[in-house]
Amino acid sequence: MIRARVGAVAAVGAALVLAMVNATGASAATAPVSIGSNEFQRSVEPGSVSAYVSSTTNASHLPAGYVPGASSLPVSSSSDARTVITGLNLRDQRNADRGNQFSLEPPDQGLCVGGNLLLESVNTVFRIHNTATGASSDPISLNQFYTGYSGINRDTGEYGQFLSDPKCYVDPASGRFYMSMLEIDQDDTGTFTGRTATYLAVSKTRAPSVSASDWWFYTIDTTDNGTPDTSGVGIGGTRPVGANLPNNPDCPCLGDQPLIGADRYGFYVTTNEFSLFGSAFNGAQIYALDKKGLENGHFTMQAFHGAPIALAEGPAYSLQPATSPTVWDWSGENRGTAYFLSALDFNGTTDNRIAEWRLTNTSTLASRHPNVVLQKPTIIGTQVYGQPPAIDQKAGPTPLADYLAALTAKPVPENQLESNDDRMNQVVLQGGHLFGAVNTIVKGNGPRRTGIAWFAVTADRARLLNQGYVSVKGQSVFFPSIAVGPSGKGVMTFSLAGPDYYPSSAYVRIGLYGTSGPVQVMGAGAAPADGFTGYARYGGSGVERWGDYSAAVPDYRTGDIWVAAEDIPGTFGWGFPDGNYLANWGTTIAKVSVGSSFH
Repeated sequence: MIRARVGAVAAVGAALVLAMVNATGASAATAPVSIGSNEFQRSVEPGSVSAYVSSTTNASHLPAGYVPGASSLPVSSSSDARTVITGLNLRDQRNADRGNQFSLEPPDQGLCVGGNLLLESVNTVFRIHNTATGASSDPISLNQFYTGYSGINRDTGEYGQFLSDPKCYVDPASGRFYMSMLEIDQDDTGTFTGRTATYLAVSKTRAPSVSASDWWFYTIDTTDNGTPDTSGVGIGGTRPVGANLPNNPDCPCLGDQPLIGADRYGFYVTTNEFSLFGSAFNGAQIYALDKKGLENGHFTMQAFHGAPIALAEGPAYSLQPATSPTVWDWSGENRGTAYFLSALDFNGTTDNRIAEWRLTNTSTLASRHPNVVLQKPTIIGTQVYGQPPAIDQKAGPTPLADYLAALTAKPVPENQLESNDDRMNQVVLQGGHLFGAVNTIVKGNGPRRTGIAWFAVTADRARLLNQGYVSVKGQSVFFPSIAVGPSGKGVMTFSLAGPDYYPSSAYVRIGLYGTSGPVQVMGAGAAPADGFTGYARYGGSGVERWGDYSAAVPDYRTGDIWVAAEDIPGTFGWGFPDGNYLANWGTTIAKVSVGSSFH
């Protein structure tokens, strides 16, 4: 199930994107001003499969209402991370491009590392750190980077294109950086025009800057309404592929939350396709691109469109392509094989299966007429996982809630945090094994909590090798990402929150033989999340959006693991001296050594 970030995508979601109250980014806490029409923007949220397949019979045959139990790990208030970096935050997001930005909630986290460069992308900003010197670029607008225009021109009120869901990858063979982004065309008033795309940027060298001149740019046209295909077109320019797009049901459509991965020959993007103005869900779409071509200014793509592609008793959704830490981890079987994992909880209840997918013959991507083959998925029996509940957080000061309560003369309670659903998160292929993890409901100490279910699969046999849960007694851990280094030792990162913890970023060590505790906190939360998406005044229902995904990536030179996740730094927000910000999220980045002491 992909629970819609607000039901129908046609309604374009709940208030996800909202600007700071002052257009200049410097409003005084003592003099709040009203929110004008160009101070906020509504956006899609990760779409809901269950709304479209709710009548599907679940084939897992689990007892009704079954909730998995999980042993709890202790929590260490410190970490053994070798490096900790304060990541991008809401304030950086809003103030980039001279304030011609919207604030967004939650932070969608992209992270990748190559050489001495660490690139982080969050929502519609990115920056590059030099890990050798410690120097960092200023936060750069991704609207400006991809399109040359601002998200909104606050002098004229004109909107740019809508961007969301950034991802990042560094190829261990070429050292090139890849960035991807969801895009929806808007007119000057911020109205969707109907065309949508996934944007790609590929660095021309191993050491790119934040300047667009250092990158190749491409688009994957995801509109799928039978019009001419504009895939391949971008700043810097390659030719369109020249064919028409498929005419899928109820399109123009949106390719929601693009997911990325790679093997020796190809770079892969998958999306969940929803009608932009209607009510259709057309399942997962798969795009296979020639990697060497992308790195040299040429675009060749083979697409697997479905309305939908079948998976067991329902439609395929959220197919997570695998990445690998080294060139030796890629599969040469069947003239090149790319692997994917996905979950099977179509109805937002529980399930005990995952699916392994394969694209074979990927070496043909470099030819004029690629002949990549999508194999039928293999269903793998697993431990139980299921729809996670909303997440409690430690009580504390919530100045935005207090301000809204004063406006309405009614109490505004502290938000819970949104756990979204149990789709498959980041997948890695290392040593012939696929690692992946999902959010899940678990039995807690009292109320049910959100935990993590993880899986290790022998890739070439599509067999479950190991599995387990990560949970903390009485608290929640959520939005996992796993990276595994060349040694087979890895790190899983996530957020931690509950009655005893402000929202924090944390990690645990992991390998084929399981997790090695304790849970280590790399970014300790200093206050509750106090963001607009949870409050009724901005369309919320008391549950605040939280990072739709975290990030974990290996440094292919050293084998170290870099991780990034969301937390609440407590250094800005509503009523702070530097401005009335309508959310207070931050992110923390850490480098963790996976030395020989683990397994």
